Amino acid sequence: MAEVLLFHHACGLTPGVHAFADELRRAGHVVHVPDLYEGRTFDSLEAGAGYTQEVGFGTILERGERAAESLPRGLVYAGFSLGVLPAQKLAQTRPGAAGALLFEACVPVEEFGAAWPEGVPVQIHGMDADPFFTGEGDVEAARALVSGAGAGNGELFLYPGDAHLFADAGLTSYDERATKLLLERVRGFLNRS
Repeated sequence: MAEVLLFHHACGLTPGVHAFADELRRAGHVVHVPDLYEGRTFDSLEAGAGYTQEVGFGTILERGERAAESLPRGLVYAGFSLGVLPAQKLAQTRPGAAGALLFEACVPVEEFGAAWPEGVPVQIHGMDADPFFTGEGDVEAARALVSGAGAGNGELFLYPGDAHLFADAGLTSYDERATKLLLERVRGFLNRS
């Protein structure tokens, strides 16, 4: 059993994010899902991104760090898109991380001023034609992170398609087939953590 801190995407803490967390709970894992938007949700990625710009990425990162403060150190940090920022930062900078699951985003490890921690496994997922993931440099950052994570500690999975936020069952971008495979891979990762 793993303990996971899962951060939502730019649309907020949607029913689809809750459903994803519930899938992991049914597999026997403990999953914490903090609300980085303090109760706000948005119908579109653009509206959510506008809110993020309004409050600032620094505030979102701080909220993510505060969510981790009362939790044990041996967590798997996970995030969807925007939620990758606090998940990746915590996995890199908070001692004792058990792993990281990064969905549809990845930033260069240098962004958080530290190399990827030795022995911390990471699994990254995205669609091969997602204009955000493959079009804005995230896939290159993901390849570099996986390479730098060390032998057997990093995996990158690309799914056919161009959807962003494909694992949120409540959004029009949802891809059931890709999500089913993603969940299978994530459960395997968590069972090893």
